[in-house]
Amino acid sequence: RLHNDDFFSLSLLQIVSSKKITRTLLLGNGKPAGKGMITIAAQELSDNRVITLSMAGRKLDKKDLFGKSDPFLEFYKPGDDGKWMLVHRTEVIKYTLDPVWKPFSVPLVSLCDGDVEKLIKVIVMCYDYDSDGGHDFIGEFQTSVARMCEAQDASPLELECINPKKQKKKKNYKNSGIIIVKSCKITRDFSFLDYILGGCQLMFTVGIDFTASNGNPRDPSSLHYINPMGTNEYLSAIWAVGQIIQDYDS
Repeated sequence: RLHNDDFFSLSLLQIVSSKKITRTLLLGNGKPAGKGMITIAAQELSDNRVITLSMAGRKLDKKDLFGKSDPFLEFYKPGDDGKWMLVHRTEVIKYTLDPVWKPFSVPLVSLCDGDVEKLIKVIVMCYDYDSDGGHDFIGEFQTSVARMCEAQDASPLELECINPKKQKKKKNYKNSGIIIVKSCKITRDFSFLDYILGGCQLMFTVGIDFTASNGNPRDPSSLHYINPMGTNEYLSAIWAVGQIIQDYDS
């Protein structure tokens, strides 16, 4: 049982730099609190996967007076309240009905909450861009990350872009164009903690270049100024950085 005066001193950096760490519980006077021990294990729960998509369009509906459109894509996912939330928007491709968007990457946790096995809906909205901000709706469709991952470089995935209003009014309506998933790849964007837990070793070394361009160290305006108080800008920077990474120094 822990009491209010049982404690141990440990920084967050010490915890995350060790997969598991055990410490003795201490009393307020610094003496051991009996035989009490505490073990803390660090685990990063965030999903570091990133999805990279390469997409294009074919024969999209005309929206401009001159028979062209300025299309871009918007990706939505359902929120906890059931409403669709915008998570990504591509760049606008000017004056074309057959756009080819630049490949783009989105964190998987942002696009589908990181769950590719469950059929989480992703709405892709295709609008026509106008400078006044009044975008013209071209069409939409629903898909999933699992479905888009079927696309390969040699075998792209084609999805029909549907305008519900046109679909209801026109009996012979087919679609408002085709959106093509040319490729879909999921990779991992490794974090600093991933490297540390994976065994990466760091050595903290400080080097200072005493160049003449920084001025005379006796001049208070110099970065190398020998301050009678004992600190200068270099020492402050080294101290700030060193305090953060000292626990990672192997």
